[in-house]
Amino acid sequence: MWLTMPLLHRPKWKVVGEGLVEWLIRICGVSAVIFVFAIFFFVFWEAKGILFGEDRLDLWKFLTSEEWYPASESNPRYGASALIAGTASVTVLSMLIAVPFGLGAALFISEFCGPRLKEVLKITIELLAAIPSVVWGFIGITIMNQLVMRIFGAPIGLTVLNGAIILALMSVPIIVSIGEDALKAVPDSYREAAIGLGVTRWQMLYRVLLPAAKNGLLAAVLLGVGRAIGETMAVLMCTGHAVNNPFNTTFPFLHPLDSVRTLPATIAAELGETAQGSQHYQVLFVIGLLLFTITFVVNMTADLVVKGIKGK
Repeated sequence: MWLTMPLLHRPKWKVVGEGLVEWLIRICGVSAVIFVFAIFFFVFWEAKGILFGEDRLDLWKFLTSEEWYPASESNPRYGASALIAGTASVTVLSMLIAVPFGLGAALFISEFCGPRLKEVLKITIELLAAIPSVVWGFIGITIMNQLVMRIFGAPIGLTVLNGAIILALMSVPIIVSIGEDALKAVPDSYREAAIGLGVTRWQMLYRVLLPAAKNGLLAAVLLGVGRAIGETMAVLMCTGHAVNNPFNTTFPFLHPLDSVRTLPATIAAELGETAQGSQHYQVLFVIGLLLFTITFVVNMTADLVVKGIKGK
């Protein structure tokens, strides 16, 4: 009851306590922004020599060349095009798998299953999100590797398809959780009005719920994309880690049975083997800047979509 009392009648220690808590919350909020800028500054500082020094990196060649030979003593070459293509191929294919399953599961949990089953499914999905990425990598090496070779006749199962399936399983919990929240945010009056008009449940989903929650569902997909782009260990273990452009094949657009290497996996695999301050070391931090920029754009887009939902 003391919260509703005028400020002059409150005990002094309670007023001081409120002020301290308020400032603590503000500091926590501001610190998150400071940490993000500090991380970006650290990565940029480590890469500044190769970006602005005498032996500066040709960014256009870096982004367009597929030659990645950092260990060559006579002619080291740093081309990230194949790494970018590998990251894009695994991410796109994983989203093609994860989005239908994730949004379908969100619709089922929100609109079709009973309260008891809903709780069981939500707990199970949260447990999926808690599985470490290295465990998913073991699953990709031991199980999915054999399945891909047997089903598709590939000489090796550590391919784009293997990594995409594992990434899809890792991204589904995020899509389901945020997608279900978006559907839950649709007012019940929409459902009642649709039922009053005599539509079926499927018509209500297609014509009422999905249009009303489209921004939230899009945000769920974008956050799933951000999760897939930044994943390191599972992709390192499941894709073969070969510098290869899977789009340069006879199969239209993408060959899912090619082995690839992604941007985060390259950093994880090579950073520990380079001399600090060397050219190779600095180029890996340039890759970190590129990856940071991509994930920042994806997350900012998702944030703007969420703000659009709140505004409506």
